[in-house]
Amino acid sequence: MAADEEVVKKIMERLMATSSPSVPNDVIADTKEETSMDKKMSSLTEFVGTTEIGDTIGLVIANVDTRLSEAMKLKKNYRSIGIVGARTGAGPQITAADDAVKATNTEIVSVELPRDTKGGAGHGVLIIFGGEDVSDVRRAVEVTLKETERTFGDVYDNEAGHIELQYSARASYALEEAFGAEVGKSYGLIAGAPAALGVVMADKAVKAANVEVISYASPNNGQKYSNEVTIHIKGDSGAVKQAVIAAREAGKDLLHTLGSEPTSAFPSYIQ
Repeated sequence: MAADEEVVKKIMERLMATSSPSVPNDVIADTKEETSMDKKMSSLTEFVGTTEIGDTIGLVIANVDTRLSEAMKLKKNYRSIGIVGARTGAGPQITAADDAVKATNTEIVSVELPRDTKGGAGHGVLIIFGGEDVSDVRRAVEVTLKETERTFGDVYDNEAGHIELQYSARASYALEEAFGAEVGKSYGLIAGAPAALGVVMADKAVKAANVEVISYASPNNGQKYSNEVTIHIKGDSGAVKQAVIAAREAGKDLLHTLGSEPTSAFPSYIQ
């Protein structure tokens, strides 16, 4: 009997040794978290940060090489440039950059909207800030990254598509460069994908309030063949907001008919 108990004891010891992790679970959890955080950091001095949404990264170059400046055809001979790039969104990052350029001593050098299929029927974005003082440029990138999460508050999606709304009571140079907004005036962006939704959203917007259409873009006309319709509007602050909200309600309703209830990852900022 004593011998049997000894055998059982040794078997249990081997089983425990096999099934137990060599590293405690809490250490494994910490390691996983550390690995995840490591992916968001870089030792390069050019690295500023990333956001939790939109695959958005912020970078800065303190002293731009003159050969690169010439190749980029910059408007001026900027000493430093800030760079914000993303695979999804575009409108949120540009609206955030608009706030950043108001808050810093920087200029918008360029805004480009590449076709990018990661976000479905939308675009990525490449924004370049310029300035003489690297600290100003870095601050502009930091503000853009921080504000991007807020401006994603009115992007709603489901498995079928997305709708996007943006609003500014006083547009600045990023919205002017990207969408033709009038600096100092109220501005609204309305987008729907699939494109059919965007057409109805645009109609709802202009019927809801006395606003002026800045431009309209469809798949073959300004959208780089993405399945999206976008309209840009301006006017009285209250009217622009009213138009954007009307379009939002119509877009959410229509998108819901194609799939699950559209949701946003962040709280709405257009109220």
